[in-house]
Amino acid sequence: MRLDAHVHCVEGAADPVRLLCEMRAARLDGGCVISIPPRFWRKGKLVALPAAERLERLLAVTRGQPTLFPLFWVDPTEPDAVRQVEHAADAGAAGFKVICSAHAPDDPRALPVYRAIATRNKPVLFHSGILWDGRASSAYNRPAAFEPLLDVPRLRFALAHMSWPWLDECLAVFGKFQNALSVRDDVAEMFIDLTPGTPPIYREEALTKLFKIGYDVANSVLFGSDANDSAYNVKWSLEWQERDQSILDRLGIGADVAANYFGVNLQRWLSGARAAWRPPLAGQS
Repeated sequence: MRLDAHVHCVEGAADPVRLLCEMRAARLDGGCVISIPPRFWRKGKLVALPAAERLERLLAVTRGQPTLFPLFWVDPTEPDAVRQVEHAADAGAAGFKVICSAHAPDDPRALPVYRAIATRNKPVLFHSGILWDGRASSAYNRPAAFEPLLDVPRLRFALAHMSWPWLDECLAVFGKFQNALSVRDDVAEMFIDLTPGTPPIYREEALTKLFKIGYDVANSVLFGSDANDSAYNVKWSLEWQERDQSILDRLGIGADVAANYFGVNLQRWLSGARAAWRPPLAGQS
């Protein structure tokens, strides 16, 4: 199964049949659909939509569609964020989305929310890397800032966009989490979402570093497009799939690893199945 880990809901009526038709035109079987954010710009103003309304819009496009997986976007600093997590999980959310646009990843208000997500055996997708939000917020989204998640038992999370432009830092943090997994059974597990991110001119360098660094990344990388559910960008998605496959071929990456990247790993991220790990060597730390 070939899946897109990073598709956004937008305003408007949900149409899962059209979305799946467009995704299949992009040679995909489905993927993760992310709810409308807690706060977003509408007609020049920052507007907050009620959590219940955002959840219902998300479920409207994924309900009854076994290859569309709903991720509910939660602001973990909101006073009722834990309750939102519990309600969304009960309603069928497959996981959660967080952007740390105005708070650090280890904000004391956020940690109980991550624990609630982990307790429900759900994954969380974090934005990571430069954030195009018109504000000075990128300091909250550097990959090293996510190190404190080591102390959230069995949290399963992905850093999106390869943390571009801090790819080297992202890989170092991944190595640290992988090493921790080799010595602690209950430690958080990190995945890397390769959604652009990286402009095309940087892509080969990025994938070369990722797949040749020597860390056991094969089970922990996810393909994503950053398209939306209203008009899934078939051309864009195909271009990135073809670009990445071409780079993987030049790097000599096998078909099994490519299959993991384009879908198998996302299923594991959603399910919580643990992979057999090859821990980093001492000299790689």
